[in-house]
Amino acid sequence: MILHFPIAILMLSMFLEFFRFKTAYNTQEFFRSFTTNLLLVGVLTSAITVIMGLFLAQEEGYTGDVLQWHKWTGISIVFVASFIYWFRNAAWYKAPVAKAGAIITSFCLVFAGHFGATLTHGDNFILEPVTTQQAVLVPLEQAIVYDHVIQPIFEKKCISCHNPDKLKGELMLTDARSVLKGGKTGELFVPGKPEASLLIERLHLPQEDKKHMPPKGKIQLTADEVALLELWIRKDADFKKKVIEFPASDSLRVLASTFLKPAESAEEKFDFAAADENTVKKLNTDYRVVASIATESPALAVNIYNSSTFTSKTLEELRDVKTQIVSLELSRMPVKDADLKQVSLFENLRKLNLNFTEITGAGLKELAALPHLASLSLSGTKITYQDLQQYIRSFKNLHTLTVWNTPLSDAEIDQLQQANKHIQVIAGFKDDGSQPIKLNTPQVKNKFTVFRQSIPLQLFHPIKGVDIRYTTDGTEPDSINSPLFDKEIILQENTTIKARAYKDGWYGSEAVTFNFYKNTHKPDSVILLSRLDRVHQADGPKTFFDTQLGTFNANSPAWANHWAGYFRNDMELLMEFRKPITVSSVALNTLVETETIIFPPDAVEIWGGPASDRMQLIATMKPDMPKEEIKPFIRLFTCTFKPKENISYLKIIARPVNKLPDWHKSKGNPAMLLVDELLIN
Repeated sequence: MILHFPIAILMLSMFLEFFRFKTAYNTQEFFRSFTTNLLLVGVLTSAITVIMGLFLAQEEGYTGDVLQWHKWTGISIVFVASFIYWFRNAAWYKAPVAKAGAIITSFCLVFAGHFGATLTHGDNFILEPVTTQQAVLVPLEQAIVYDHVIQPIFEKKCISCHNPDKLKGELMLTDARSVLKGGKTGELFVPGKPEASLLIERLHLPQEDKKHMPPKGKIQLTADEVALLELWIRKDADFKKKVIEFPASDSLRVLASTFLKPAESAEEKFDFAAADENTVKKLNTDYRVVASIATESPALAVNIYNSSTFTSKTLEELRDVKTQIVSLELSRMPVKDADLKQVSLFENLRKLNLNFTEITGAGLKELAALPHLASLSLSGTKITYQDLQQYIRSFKNLHTLTVWNTPLSDAEIDQLQQANKHIQVIAGFKDDGSQPIKLNTPQVKNKFTVFRQSIPLQLFHPIKGVDIRYTTDGTEPDSINSPLFDKEIILQENTTIKARAYKDGWYGSEAVTFNFYKNTHKPDSVILLSRLDRVHQADGPKTFFDTQLGTFNANSPAWANHWAGYFRNDMELLMEFRKPITVSSVALNTLVETETIIFPPDAVEIWGGPASDRMQLIATMKPDMPKEEIKPFIRLFTCTFKPKENISYLKIIARPVNKLPDWHKSKGNPAMLLVDELLIN
């Protein structure tokens, strides 16, 4: 503010100088004296500003034409303003000269300020809100991940400091080659390893850290933008790959699609009239659903179920809406070839599911009459390769054909696909037992894993016939010696469950760990005596007793909702119990992630007493600190002590690490403390 205050002084001086020779002002001694002194202050302070600016320009990161324009317009301000001050009392200095000098100085001030804003905030900083047109969104099917998703993030949030005119850290982010080159501190990322990439490390540093990017005060990246950068790097940071080259369920594709133009609606426009509403209503029964495929669309989708009630009449009753039916679901119904004659009357049918019905190749002749049929599912039927070979060319608009679990061999399916490349033949997976598959891990049914008195352990596996083996002593479960989970188990204390799934013909699953924590006493009120970190607010005081545990994944809702953070200030909570309790332990469930400066608490103090003004120090705890950079983990740090009775107020103070150890790359800086649950027993 001090360095740029001359702008305001000189602008006022030039305004007064412009009107100086008006009779009303020129005859006033105070006006002449005031304008002279004001101009002198403006000249001197602008000179100081220019000198300081020249020193600043020598620092790393300031280069380019904009810097030169800023420098010379700033210098010109000093010279022009000095010229005006020195000669303003000369005989030849009249109104036209004063006005010209005021205008020239004002223009120099405007341009110098513009170039300075460009250096500091990026090109077009001032006019961007009114001149920048909305970015043209690229359709999903055309988008390249880097060009249309990653680079726009750099342009919005990073390029103001990393461009040819302001090369902070010798890093430029204006093009792919510069991104690959990196900056003064090395490469920007390690393909496939976001956790080892400088870019991601700087994004996750606390905003107070001088190395955090973007710097504090700049517009920060959103959680989705950070997640996109991490996913892109994890996918080897490919600069050429298209978004649609990733599977439809891939996290990068799903997230990237929200930044792109939605695919053109694939909804087909139908030229037939809608069916009578009362007719459609009558056709809906306990075993048949007839509904519009979309709002205001005349097309109908029919789903028939309950095989015990299905007869030929079930299809015949649809004759009043035969023109409007575009989708027909007959999976696992006792449909025979004769029934397909009725189906062939549905002239606008696009999708037909005949999976596990009783049809044969003879029925395909009837279906070949459907001019718009695009999707046909024949899985689990007796259709043969010869049947399909005979009739498949009759389906002029067929795009998808499903034939898994049919008499067709793999070779025949390949031949069918090669001969009909415009049709996607879906064969599915056939387990011949030659290649065992690894089971996925067991899952826990319990909605909450924090309990008050006891809790039944509920493990399950989505695949039938799987044995779940578990341990409670921290050892890895095996398929022989570990207990079999086959009956209800009641947990009454803090317990760590390790479980694996086993089944004959399959590889055993990976071991999975479930932590169950006991919390006997829940306070009636919780007050935060210290401020939470701005980024890690979680759910305020409710966070510590909501019985829901956080995760490692910073992109999951559990991260944002359950981890309460403290940085540069202590965690202090005051809890009230309307009915006095007896306390023998207090535990904090804490995340430790050394790479992103998340450490255990340096020290914990437990205070308690019958009243808020009569509390005494009950116990202290000093957790062990990591000795080197290690993988992230979640740990329950428990402070046990001799039982204390008649406790109505309890205060917990947890102090974050003030200075990171020498082995850490951010040594000397403060660490962050993240806690998601408190357990009082």
